[in-house]
Amino acid sequence: MFDVITFGSASWDIFLKPKNFQIIKDKKFITGRGLAFNIGSKVDVKEAFFASGGGGTNTAVTFAKQGLKVAYCATVGKDIAGREIVEELKRYGIDTKMVFLTDERPTNYSIVLNSGPKEDRTILVYRGASECLKSSQIPWEKLKKTKWIYLAPLSGKLAKLTKKIVDFAFQNKIKIAANFGNSQLSLPKKLINDILKKINVLILNREEASLLTKTPFEKEKEIFSKIDKLCPNIAVLTRGKEGVIVSDGEYIYKAPSQKVKVADATGAGDAFSAGFVSRLILGHDIESAIQFGIANASFCLKEWGAKNGLLGKGQRFKKVKVTKIKI
Repeated sequence: MFDVITFGSASWDIFLKPKNFQIIKDKKFITGRGLAFNIGSKVDVKEAFFASGGGGTNTAVTFAKQGLKVAYCATVGKDIAGREIVEELKRYGIDTKMVFLTDERPTNYSIVLNSGPKEDRTILVYRGASECLKSSQIPWEKLKKTKWIYLAPLSGKLAKLTKKIVDFAFQNKIKIAANFGNSQLSLPKKLINDILKKINVLILNREEASLLTKTPFEKEKEIFSKIDKLCPNIAVLTRGKEGVIVSDGEYIYKAPSQKVKVADATGAGDAFSAGFVSRLILGHDIESAIQFGIANASFCLKEWGAKNGLLGKGQRFKKVKVTKIKI
């Protein structure tokens, strides 16, 4: 029996700090700023770092480090990166019997360009083998032997598996925590609405919540009102540096983030999400889950890579104040 089985991407991440670049302000960029290099020239890199990533593996590691029995279900490429990811998961004590190697595509890759301590990172993403998981490969009978399923973002064609996994879990009384990405939130309205009714814990960032509710992300009260109707259980809105808001349909919980010296923001969202859900699996209340999730994300932010700073079982951490308000 597993405590949790995770679904989501597995990637090999390359972190680079380039030397010669410029930050250009221009309204043509969605964020208003762009990263520029000289065309046709070599760009020196000050630092380089390599690590595994992907929502499915990042969350699996947090669960495992909290002493839970964890399995990961996904596909990786039949390449060095794919095999190394599998071996790393095994070292964390994660069951990999549901990880399939494919020669259809190489393992996912990301190149993370760190443009300085005061600037956000830019990520070049190749979505490879993770999108190759097929329904026929999933060992559905084995899935019955878990208490929870955690769904990280499933991109591209893989998003179509979301309903089948959720329906299966719902029919077999398996609890589901989900951090849906744009591909899942862009599923037909009737389909996504049916899925959300069966979710036990829904975790979204501001942009994802805005996409789901068709509401500007500044209007958080309106967003939560709509999400509470779509998802009757626990809904979580992560707000980056501004912390987190959680609703259980009866109360609103608010908490700030912790101020830390950020080395790398990659995987911080996964660290919060898995930290929050791990506490619920272990029988803690929402306030405790928020405190641990924020602490896990804060420790992740202090280290390069999505897994290096994650909290271990019993490790001490600073708790933020959680404000509880009756709806």
